[in-house]
Order: sequence, then C-alpha cells, then structure tokens
Amino acid sequence: MEDAAALPTGPVRPRAAKPLVLFAAFLCAACGLVYELELVALGGYLLGDSVTQTSVVLSVMVFAMGVGSLAAKRLAHRPATSFALVECSLALVGGLSVLVVYGSWAWLGHYQVALTTLTCVIGLLIGAEIPLLMTLVQRIRRQEAGRAAADLFAADYVGALIGGLAFPFLLLPYLGQADGALLTGAVNAVAGGAVVLWLFRDEPGPRVRPLLWAGCGAVLAALALAAACTGAIERAARSALYGTAPRQAVQSRQGEIVLTGPIRIPAPGGDPLRLYLDGRLAACGSDEYRYHEALVHPALAGPADTRVLLLGGGDGLALREVLRHRGVASVLVVTADPALPQLARTDPALAALGGHSFADPRVRVVYADPLAWLRQSTGTERFNAVLADLPAPQRAARGEYHTTEFYGLAADRLTATGRLAVPAPAGAGLWTAEAGLRAAGLATVPFPVPGSGPACDPAGSGTRAAVLLAARGGPPELGLAADAPAPRAVTPAGLRAAADRLASHRPQPLPPPSTLLEPH
Repeated sequence: MEDAAALPTGPVRPRAAKPLVLFAAFLCAACGLVYELELVALGGYLLGDSVTQTSVVLSVMVFAMGVGSLAAKRLAHRPATSFALVECSLALVGGLSVLVVYGSWAWLGHYQVALTTLTCVIGLLIGAEIPLLMTLVQRIRRQEAGRAAADLFAADYVGALIGGLAFPFLLLPYLGQADGALLTGAVNAVAGGAVVLWLFRDEPGPRVRPLLWAGCGAVLAALALAAACTGAIERAARSALYGTAPRQAVQSRQGEIVLTGPIRIPAPGGDPLRLYLDGRLAACGSDEYRYHEALVHPALAGPADTRVLLLGGGDGLALREVLRHRGVASVLVVTADPALPQLARTDPALAALGGHSFADPRVRVVYADPLAWLRQSTGTERFNAVLADLPAPQRAARGEYHTTEFYGLAADRLTATGRLAVPAPAGAGLWTAEAGLRAAGLATVPFPVPGSGPACDPAGSGTRAAVLLAARGGPPELGLAADAPAPRAVTPAGLRAAADRLASHRPQPLPPPSTLLEPH
C-alpha cells in the first residue's frame, strides 16, 4: 500500500516518480564510474603504472563506499535533502578531480596524496547514494525490500555499464580528461540534485529549499568556470612542468604528447627539441641518435636486411635509422597511437629530426597494439629484422612488451637468419629481459647504449640504457652493415668492447624471466 503522506506532491504523479528516481540513480551510477575511470587513467598516465593505480583507486574507493553507506544511516531521516547535498558535493569534487590531481603533479611534483584523498572522498559520497535512494524509493511506494533493491541495483548497474563505455569511446577521445570530468560533474549535479529536489520539493523547509537550489546552481557555475579556464590551467601547469610553454600538446587515447623547443631544428648548441610522452622525456634532439643508432644498426648487420618490422617507433626516429640502409626494401611500422606518427609527419622540427621518414614510399604503417598485432597476425610474412622501439617497463606498466610471450611472438616473425633488437633498462631489468629472450629460444648479446643518456634530462638516462640483440642458432655477431653511412655513436669495435664489459657483470644464473602471468 502506498504511504500517501510520503508521496511527492506537485505535477508528477506517484506512478511516474519512481521511474524518475531510478533514472536519477542510473545517471549517478554512470557519473560515479566515470570519476573512478578518470582517476585510474590519469594515475596510470602520471605514474606509468596502470596496474598499481587501478589497484589503489579501486581498493580505496570500495572501502570508502562501505564507510559512506554506513554513514548514510544518519542521513535517512531527511533523504531528499541529504541526497541533494551528497550529489552536489560529488559533482564538485568529481568534476574538479582531474584538474586537482594534474595540478598537484605539475606544480608540487607529487600527486599521490591528492589522488588518494579525492578517491576516498568520492567513494564516501558514492557509498551514501544507494541507502538514500532506497529510502526515497520506499517513500514513493512501499514494497518488499528485495523488490526495491532489485529495481535500484538494476538501474545502478546499467548506469555503471553506460558510464564505463562512455569514458573510453566518447568522453576521453572527444573531450579529454579534464573537460570530460567537468561535464560528468554537471550531469551529476542536475540528475542527483535538481531532479530529487524537484520531486521531493516538500521535504526541505521553506528556508532550506532556496539554499539547496542556490548550492546546486553554484556547483554548476563553478564547473562552468573551471571548464572556461581549463585551457589556461593546462598551459600554466605544462609551463611549470616542462620549464617552458609547450609548442605542441596533443591528448590521445594513449596519453599526452608534448613537444617543446624550436619549431625548426636549431643550430648546434641551441635549445634542443624535446618529445615528452605522459610527462616523461622520450627523445631529446641533441642526442637521441645514441639510442636509435644502437637499437637499429647492429640489428641490420645481418646477411640480408630487405624487410624490417618496427614495433612502436611512432616518433619516426628509429625509422630514420632503418631507412638509411639502402638494402631495406620495405618497413612495416606497428604502433598503437595514430597521434604520434601524425605529429611526426606534420610538426616541422620533429619531421626534420626524423628525416621525414614517414614520407618514404618503403614505409607502411599499421595502427594496433604491437602485442595484439603479433598475436592476431596470422600472415606468412617474415622479416629480416624486428625492432621493438617500445617503452621500458616501469613497475608493472609496459611489462607486456618485455615478457617471454612477447619475445616469442616477435621471434616467430623472423626469417631463419633474422635478428631481434629490444631495449632494456640498466641493472636487474636487463638480465630479466635477457632471461625472457632465452626462454623464447633465442641467443642474446647485450650491449649498453653509447653515452650517458639524454643530455637535456640526465635523470631519465636509465630508462633505455641497453639493447639486447637476439637471434636463433647462436649469439649474433656485433657489427655494422656496409649499405648505410657510418653511425655517429656506434662503431663495431666499440660495440664489442662494451658488450664484453657488460657480459662480465651477468649474474649466474639469470633471474627468472618475466611473463604475462608472472611479471618481474
């Protein structure tokens, strides 16, 4: 039986009120999951470790949701007023969360405290939603608790599905993280605050009701102001982060790509071009050739190198070195992010640094995750050299490109005399990578990258400090091919001497290899 004293009054009939409350629950659930995914994605970009960030955000948020559900019992006597306050607070905190975390990272150098605090607050507020919504549904029409819970959880779970799909396919590619979070906050404020206040307009007293509407309007105004200032905030944060205003900043589904430095290649001694991927220096124009020469030229010193597979390499710098070999007839580039090759084609400085390599008719580009492409590609095409110009592992991040499974799939694309070259960090990570290559049935020769790392960022010098050259049948001989100009940083004698010195530090036995199921 309906509790007439508890029904909402006004133009909305009780039969229509319940679907509206469930629709509000649907939208609030979608917004809550978007906040969660925004924090997971941003934390993964900043730390470079999506596994750790996902674990931290999910565990903290689920715990906070439980605490929020318990705390909501004290608010159940005025559920509509409490729900409106919770949703307006959630809209403000969740909508601004991306800008706060990004600003903490750029200006303070640390973001973990901000990320964890915001995750906890958002979880508390999300956890309070279901108990308050359950009370509102029961006020509209008394029914068995199980039936009411089924309706409410169905709306909640479907909303979570829509939010989870909207984030990667709509919000992130079309709005970016900051504007996507702000728009989500606005939807949250309208759906959670305004709808419930309109339906249950008689619950707040005459003095409280205008304050609640004013608070909801203030939240929307704050989010609109933040959206108008997002560009200025990002520019100021990037200037603080990179020491100068970025010349190019592109947000893609894979992360943020930033270029600093001159628009033309400077004269020796001038400010070099710098390429940053998710805030980390990926290439410095003054000395990037050291790494790319070491990765490419020894691998292309085999008996015949006409077909080359380049995994990654979207900046065109390793491709430049490949194309210097006159014997190369074709290069297949497999890279996950179309935005980076597009920038390498269109930016004058980056295109010049890469020797306009993507314009070469020998080059073919496939946009796919390298591991997925290797797994799904069933063609019979084999390559004389496979080059993995991919990020070095950082904790659990990027570890899939340095596993026995990845090395085995890459080796399957080699001809009988083909060579595989992969980057490796200094220290224990080098020997773990070598163990993975050997577990895939390859013989290996490791050697350090010449020089001391990026001159314009000494702190990042160890991320790709060595190269592992691998082949079937026996360790490949270190040398250089005669069909390319002599590299600036690499010589046959220097390679062999450096490899001998590095081999003297090889631990016996090697550490266990990294696999997809047991990453190391």
